[in-house]
Amino acid sequence: MKSLAELAAIRDKMKDKVVLREGSSQIRVVVGMATCGIAAGARPVLSAFVEGINNAGLSANVTVTQTGCIGICQYEPVVEIYEADKEKVTYVKMTPEKAAEVIERHLKGGKVVEEYIIK
Repeated sequence: MKSLAELAAIRDKMKDKVVLREGSSQIRVVVGMATCGIAAGARPVLSAFVEGINNAGLSANVTVTQTGCIGICQYEPVVEIYEADKEKVTYVKMTPEKAAEVIERHLKGGKVVEEYIIK
């Protein structure tokens, strides 16, 4: 970083992502980010959800957050989706590609992606 203007540009670029991750909405996407999740690839999954939801124009209704250990380490990366008046959905062994599919089919289309869940 060489100037204050460069720092301001970085802040403006990241602003939408931070708001998306800190907001409160009808739908919450929670990514397990404990050591086991990070080691299994949760960081790119979290980024894929943040960017994908922002790009899909869903940031008004969907919040992406992170949590510690969810307790099913053998299935990491784990993502839980909470919706009002619905049962929590737990997606396991997630990848950025699967995250894109969950955004399209579940968050936009309203259909749980059955092949990625654990019951």
